[in-house]
Amino acid sequence: MPALCRDCLHQFEDAKRCPSCHSPRVLVHPELYDLSIAHMDCDAFYASVEKRDNPELRDKPVIIGGGKRGVVSTACYVARIRGVRSAMPMFQAMKLCPDAVVVRGRMNVYADVSKQVRALMEELTPSIEPLSLDEAFMDLSGTSRLHGHPPAVMLARLVKRMKDEIGITGSIGLSHNKFLAKVASDLDKPSGYSIIGAAETADFLRDKPVRLIWGIGPAAQTSLEKVGIRTFTDLLRWEREDLAQRFGSMGDRLYFLARGQDRRRISARAPVKSISKETTFFEDTASRDILDGHIWRLSEQVSDRAKAKGHAGLVVTLKLKRANHSGLTRRVTLREPTQLADRIYRTARPLLDQAINEGPFRLIGVGISNLTPAGDADQNGDLLDPDAERRGRAERATDEIRKKFGSDAIVKGRSLR
Repeated sequence: MPALCRDCLHQFEDAKRCPSCHSPRVLVHPELYDLSIAHMDCDAFYASVEKRDNPELRDKPVIIGGGKRGVVSTACYVARIRGVRSAMPMFQAMKLCPDAVVVRGRMNVYADVSKQVRALMEELTPSIEPLSLDEAFMDLSGTSRLHGHPPAVMLARLVKRMKDEIGITGSIGLSHNKFLAKVASDLDKPSGYSIIGAAETADFLRDKPVRLIWGIGPAAQTSLEKVGIRTFTDLLRWEREDLAQRFGSMGDRLYFLARGQDRRRISARAPVKSISKETTFFEDTASRDILDGHIWRLSEQVSDRAKAKGHAGLVVTLKLKRANHSGLTRRVTLREPTQLADRIYRTARPLLDQAINEGPFRLIGVGISNLTPAGDADQNGDLLDPDAERRGRAERATDEIRKKFGSDAIVKGRSLR
């Protein structure tokens, strides 16, 4: 059976250790050199970058977030072992992990590292579909002749170069379609490399929970459980027409995914249509003060990502989800596109006042859409708000100071709510 050493990239036949460097980090799989659809996911990306840049943090639990009423953006694996999770309130995270080092995020730095990772991926294939700054699908079909090695080898080389040249780690999922590649990349994190072959797909999925499907959140999972669907085996008992009638377009998708079928192609040129961030509360709330703080933090995160990507948005959206999982969406179209956190916040905040009586809420999100190049943004000011231009200049100056002296150099009081 074909085998590959993840450390020295030596290819050999089935063995528990590499015959060349004696490493135990060996991949053995009958379809190892036949598969070409991959998903690469950086491990605890933001926290890994912070540990790379500050070696004193290397063995410590690190949480990216801030403010007593803030939420966790991400956490390193040391903190995750203690129970810390993304979107968890900071006060709860600190109870679980009181010795954690809390670091405010540096989106500009993360965007730069993401570009370095993307450059390494582009050396392998032009067929790359990014999902975020830290993960992407890749199609390496037909690249073996170009590189002189099958995709499995080149992917092992990719994560090795990420560690050696950039200083961060990533996990690889390799399979015969996008759905299974993404599932595989989560099987052995961090620094994992997992394979799901075509021949083993049915056996692999059979007793797995349906929450394994990307996009099946708590609300969808509850809906499925109400009709007795908890595992892929449960899904296989349903006819395609019945699933579609019960769950609409999601039902049709579930029918094929239950059989390990995913015909979606990796789209290298899929345009970014929107930028959004959201957070789910552990306790439903209708507090204006708490929700206001979240709107500001989410606006900052959307703004940071828009600035890092060179985008601006003409439409600002506020998303709310009630305790019963029903959703509310409110949108405002601006006179000109923006990428400023201040303007995003001041547009989204009144939308909360329109919907506050329909709470309490379990989720809140902020986003921008109808994206344009950043050069078209925030040019004309606002005659009804003469201070807007001054605040815009202050925000740009703050961005420069944070870029030079770190994200904690200036912190708005509003972000501490």
